[in-house]
Amino acid sequence: MRTSRRLALRVPAVLALATGAVLLLSGAASAHVTVSADDATEGGYAKVTFRVPNETDNTTTTKVQVFFPPSQPLASVSIQPHPGWSYRVKTTKLANPISSDDGQVTQAVSEVDWTADSKASGIKPGEFDEFDVSAGPLPKATSMVFKALQTYSDGTVVRWIDPTTPGGPEPEHPAPTLVLSPASDDASSSASSAGGNGRATTALVLSIVALVVALGAGAASVVRRPKA
Repeated sequence: MRTSRRLALRVPAVLALATGAVLLLSGAASAHVTVSADDATEGGYAKVTFRVPNETDNTTTTKVQVFFPPSQPLASVSIQPHPGWSYRVKTTKLANPISSDDGQVTQAVSEVDWTADSKASGIKPGEFDEFDVSAGPLPKATSMVFKALQTYSDGTVVRWIDPTTPGGPEPEHPAPTLVLSPASDDASSSASSAGGNGRATTALVLSIVALVVALGAGAASVVRRPKA
């Protein structure tokens, strides 16, 4: 019985440590500029969100620049106003016009810049902010890579432009990547930043569950063991 009591006391401690590890890794995974959308499907329209965290201890993010993939031009891009920030949209002339409901489109958005109206409205240490656009039709592709630049109040520029290799290590500054679902997929689609963060966290959670199950089985076997 003493052994079973010791195991019973240890299980909550293991769960507490495991939960802390998951939260720690989740925080690290979210410390990148990312892009996501709840309904990103090939050929569809979506509200696309760029999430920008502040990774410094004493400076403020004052500017965010997002570059649209030139090989995947979008016929329609509209910007949701963001309180305390101003934006500027840059376009480029297309070598090959694309069709839309309003006819041929000869220019497409190439870049959107958001700039804080003052230092007070910037993204402070320990905070993050989100910037939204409505875009479409999305290309017939598995993903879209949006390179981004993040400027801090001290003039430092972080370049979120590194490509992510499937199955390879995550780069230090991965470019935000939007995953697209096939148009024939009837399930609700979602998009997330690329990289191994989600897979690594999932693997950790599964390992923790297996560990808890094993501890529970061990405790049960000790409790049920008949006295000699």
